[in-house]
Amino acid sequence: MCAIVGKLNFDPENRIERAGIEAMLAPVVHRGPDGQGVYVDRHCRLSIIDVAGGGQPIANEDETIWIVFNGEIYNFQSLRKNLLARGHLFRTHTDTEVILHLYEDYGVDCLKHLRGMFAFAIWDTKRRRLFVARDRVGIKPLYYCRTKDSLWFASELKAIIADPTVSHEICTPAIRQFLSFFYVPGESTLFRSIKKLLPGHYLVAENGQVSISRYWDLRFTTERWTKTFDETAEELRELLGSTVRDHMIADVPVGVLLSGGVDSSAVLVKTFTVGFDGGNVVDERPYARLTAEQFGTEHYEISISPEDFWNFLPAYVRHMEEPVCEPPAVALYYVSKLAREHVKVLLSGEGGDEAFAGYPNYANMLRLKQCASILGPFAKPAGAAMSMTGALFGEPRLRRYGQALGRSLPEFYFSRTSGPMSFFNGQGSSPFTWKFSGNAPATSPADFIAQLSAPVKNEPLLNQMLYVDTKTWLPDDLLVKADKITMANSLELRVPLLDHEVLEFAASLPADFKVHGRQTKRVLKAAFARMLPSEIINRRKAGFPVPYESWLRREFKTKIEDILLSDRALLRGYFD
Repeated sequence: MCAIVGKLNFDPENRIERAGIEAMLAPVVHRGPDGQGVYVDRHCRLSIIDVAGGGQPIANEDETIWIVFNGEIYNFQSLRKNLLARGHLFRTHTDTEVILHLYEDYGVDCLKHLRGMFAFAIWDTKRRRLFVARDRVGIKPLYYCRTKDSLWFASELKAIIADPTVSHEICTPAIRQFLSFFYVPGESTLFRSIKKLLPGHYLVAENGQVSISRYWDLRFTTERWTKTFDETAEELRELLGSTVRDHMIADVPVGVLLSGGVDSSAVLVKTFTVGFDGGNVVDERPYARLTAEQFGTEHYEISISPEDFWNFLPAYVRHMEEPVCEPPAVALYYVSKLAREHVKVLLSGEGGDEAFAGYPNYANMLRLKQCASILGPFAKPAGAAMSMTGALFGEPRLRRYGQALGRSLPEFYFSRTSGPMSFFNGQGSSPFTWKFSGNAPATSPADFIAQLSAPVKNEPLLNQMLYVDTKTWLPDDLLVKADKITMANSLELRVPLLDHEVLEFAASLPADFKVHGRQTKRVLKAAFARMLPSEIINRRKAGFPVPYESWLRREFKTKIEDILLSDRALLRGYFD
């Protein structure tokens, strides 16, 4: 676990002061409380928290190339063996140094050899080149800010805005995006001057020029799959077995976040789960206990109350940094706090739904497409009638799928989320003030998704949906929660199901291996059907439900009104 920060001044005569970089490090000390290290070369400074985890920054043999690194490289031992055979000399046994020597041999193409989760920066003193990269899926966060004079990067936003020369101006289009998606997709953040380095991308700053390139994308190759369903399930079980073993390599105790679903049950060690006091919600604890008992794990549970939820919200905003509506993050905070008393590394089943099509909307949309094909020109009128019926009888799901019937993927992606989606999409009365609307040009979420999904526009519908979710919902919501909240407790979270080899394997499978009728995650469930209780394999997808809606409507109704209608909120001038 660690945080990296750095600053590059394009003018070599403009030196960087140590006090400035220490100010950047201070807000992210929770990500690696065991120590810190700094490297400075006139106009470039690289810093890392948690030197006990590997003695960073690390240099090559002649100290002409330096690296700071956050994450884990799971194939580093085989890479190290090959590099030793090629004549490289190692000072440590860390995965960090492996990246450095790979860069010496392959330059930016070193990324093609790495299997893991990572965000790192390499300073090449001979070329005066800064090379910054983020892992393929976006498991580890990385932000950057560029002006005409300087470039900053960091694991968290708060480290960059700690520099007083960085603008704090709000990115008003990001507010619109948040109220449409419930997170901010793509490279934008809430600050106009700060961007996310997108997953699967790297940045190079050299000779005063900054360029960003993509080195990996998810590709679907289903037409080449020739194995039977049973053969595929067996291969998947073996692949996940080896992947989980790789992810458990650590010098500290490792645990598992156990939700009671098939994803986390597939990565079973010490297990942790959370439940809720109050509210009408599915309780994951009985299912988690069932799996824990079958495998004899050392199992721990915790429950949280409405008061726990409310009291954590200010800290939620501080740790998440980005506007993300992810109530399970509050539960994750408390269960990871419990886990930190026993382990320093956690494994979770995050990503199984995006890889193997676990969400109910995948099956529902495929059925809607079949209906649309049968209805032909009557699909849209039938959808309108379904939507009106849903609105009349208070059935939001019926209304939502009625809107989707006969529409394109971008339109469906926008309409499928619960909440006042059309309200914030410019349909009907606008909630925004005239001044705000003028400063935040309307950007259609459907247009954003259409542009994003262009590489897979000729793929089957299921593959299009999986691609979009892997590029948006996963890195910009779920993985933000996973990283920021566990790191708030100085805990490292690893996600074996998001290993890029697992993702590429899943992307090579025929659609009906993943969704068949009403059954979702079909091949993943088949892979572990003989190992897990039938109650786990056959239970309906529950997600990680938190009864926050009922809490906000009842226990905290007055407090919510006080916030939304406060003078402070109105003076911002965003909402009418």
